[in-house]
Amino acid sequence: MSLRASVTSEFSLDDVRLPDDAKLPGARGLSGPLACLSEARFGIVFGSVGAARDCLETTLDYVGSRVVFEKPLSGYQLTQAKIADMAVELGKAQLLALHLGKLKDDGRIKPEQVSVGKLNNVREAIKIARQCRTLLGANGITLEYPVIRHANNLESVLTYEGTSEVHQLVIGEALTGVSAFR
Repeated sequence: MSLRASVTSEFSLDDVRLPDDAKLPGARGLSGPLACLSEARFGIVFGSVGAARDCLETTLDYVGSRVVFEKPLSGYQLTQAKIADMAVELGKAQLLALHLGKLKDDGRIKPEQVSVGKLNNVREAIKIARQCRTLLGANGITLEYPVIRHANNLESVLTYEGTSEVHQLVIGEALTGVSAFR
């Protein structure tokens, strides 16, 4: 139902042994694969912002043209409050993504900072998509508008490349110095 452009499948290896020359260069233990995950998570920090922005822009266009009781939907207090709150959260997510991008460019980014970005931006993007869907009413569940597609994709993004709980534990360990992982 989501990420339909991506082929998702299961892959397992049992009792596989590789010679030393097949190992990732410079990787010790899980550091190599986890570094790849960190790169993918970094991309999600930005991708989730893009999905949220598209939802909000689509919704702004819709509420500006949808007339309800002889005035545009955008002219109602609850609509404006929802739009304002979403714009604030989107702006904060954009600033976080920009900050993390600068840290990455400077070679100073840490995995727990990427976890902060993924955790926050996906959480906020999914809230924005859900709120936008409600403002579009019945149109919010049609494919005529991209909002439900973004909402479905963000549901998957919420759990892949590490669930919210995994990122909470990564951040918690960085803050406390104590690992809650086994």
